[in-house]
Amino acid sequence: MSWYRVRGHEALVQAFQRVIRRHRLAHAYLFTGPPGVGKKLFATELAKALLCEAPDAEEKLDACGVCPACLQIEAGTHPDFLLVRKPEESHEFPIDLMRELCQHFALKSARGRGKVVLLDDADDLNPESANCFLKTLEEPPPRSVLILIGTSADRQLPTIVSRCQVVNFARLAAPEVASLLRADGIEDPALLARLLRASEGSPGRARALSDPALWDFRDKLTRALSTLPVDSVELSKEWLGFVEEAGKESAAQRHRASVCVGLLLGFLQDVLRFSVGLSPPDADPADQKALTTLCQRLDADQLLGLMDRCLDGEFQIDRRVQLVLVLDALTDALGERISAGT
Repeated sequence: MSWYRVRGHEALVQAFQRVIRRHRLAHAYLFTGPPGVGKKLFATELAKALLCEAPDAEEKLDACGVCPACLQIEAGTHPDFLLVRKPEESHEFPIDLMRELCQHFALKSARGRGKVVLLDDADDLNPESANCFLKTLEEPPPRSVLILIGTSADRQLPTIVSRCQVVNFARLAAPEVASLLRADGIEDPALLARLLRASEGSPGRARALSDPALWDFRDKLTRALSTLPVDSVELSKEWLGFVEEAGKESAAQRHRASVCVGLLLGFLQDVLRFSVGLSPPDADPADQKALTTLCQRLDADQLLGLMDRCLDGEFQIDRRVQLVLVLDALTDALGERISAGT
């Protein structure tokens, strides 16, 4: 009964169960797909099924969920299960951490049922850490499974992809996402509708956007950018203040800043659709005035330029550029371009 938490990926569960019955389990997998669709959860449940100590658990690929092995995997204390991700302060996977992973993986299984390693930041492997990982991929210990989690095979080195079986995870259907959000206690119809529009089939993204304060600031952001002339200095101050409300930790502030940029990108995409004569299928009715204002002022090329500038800001946030500099530059560029207009 270990797979009940996995939603929307039943076909993949059945595919892995067929692989187990045929004794064709690979030693390395690359799980790809949008963030927040359940790749890490699926990988964890797969590890539980492989390491579960209940009779026939591995043969059926269905963990009991109550044996010591299952409980230790849930707690992150199983000696043969390792979940590794880059440190919050790093923008690439450190070579020292990769060496530790490889050394741990080379050790003999403590429980005799093999080892499972989840690498949760495969997109952030630099050439040095990826090359260090290659020998482990080429010569894994017996009964061991490596699971790399990323967004796309295109973001991995070809030498990594060629040694893994790639498993693609699709976005979830809107009713499935809605069901998960209701299970989390989100019942407000307006908020639920907004989350479904913004989630793009990702429950994880929907949950990250479930704070009403994010939407309040997003509305303030779109109003400020559609009120001419744009006061970019005041907007930058308000944006930085909102980001700092996330807490003293740099990671929390960067996450909130990145989420706001993502919400702004979604709004600009709706403006772009509107400007080329398409009715945005998921546009928020509350955005109508701002949509109309920007659509009348900017053409498609200018809107694409604004979106590119937002993507640049998102990249700078991810690369740990000082937030005050990123937000100042971003709001200044957006305000200048919108105020200049056509």
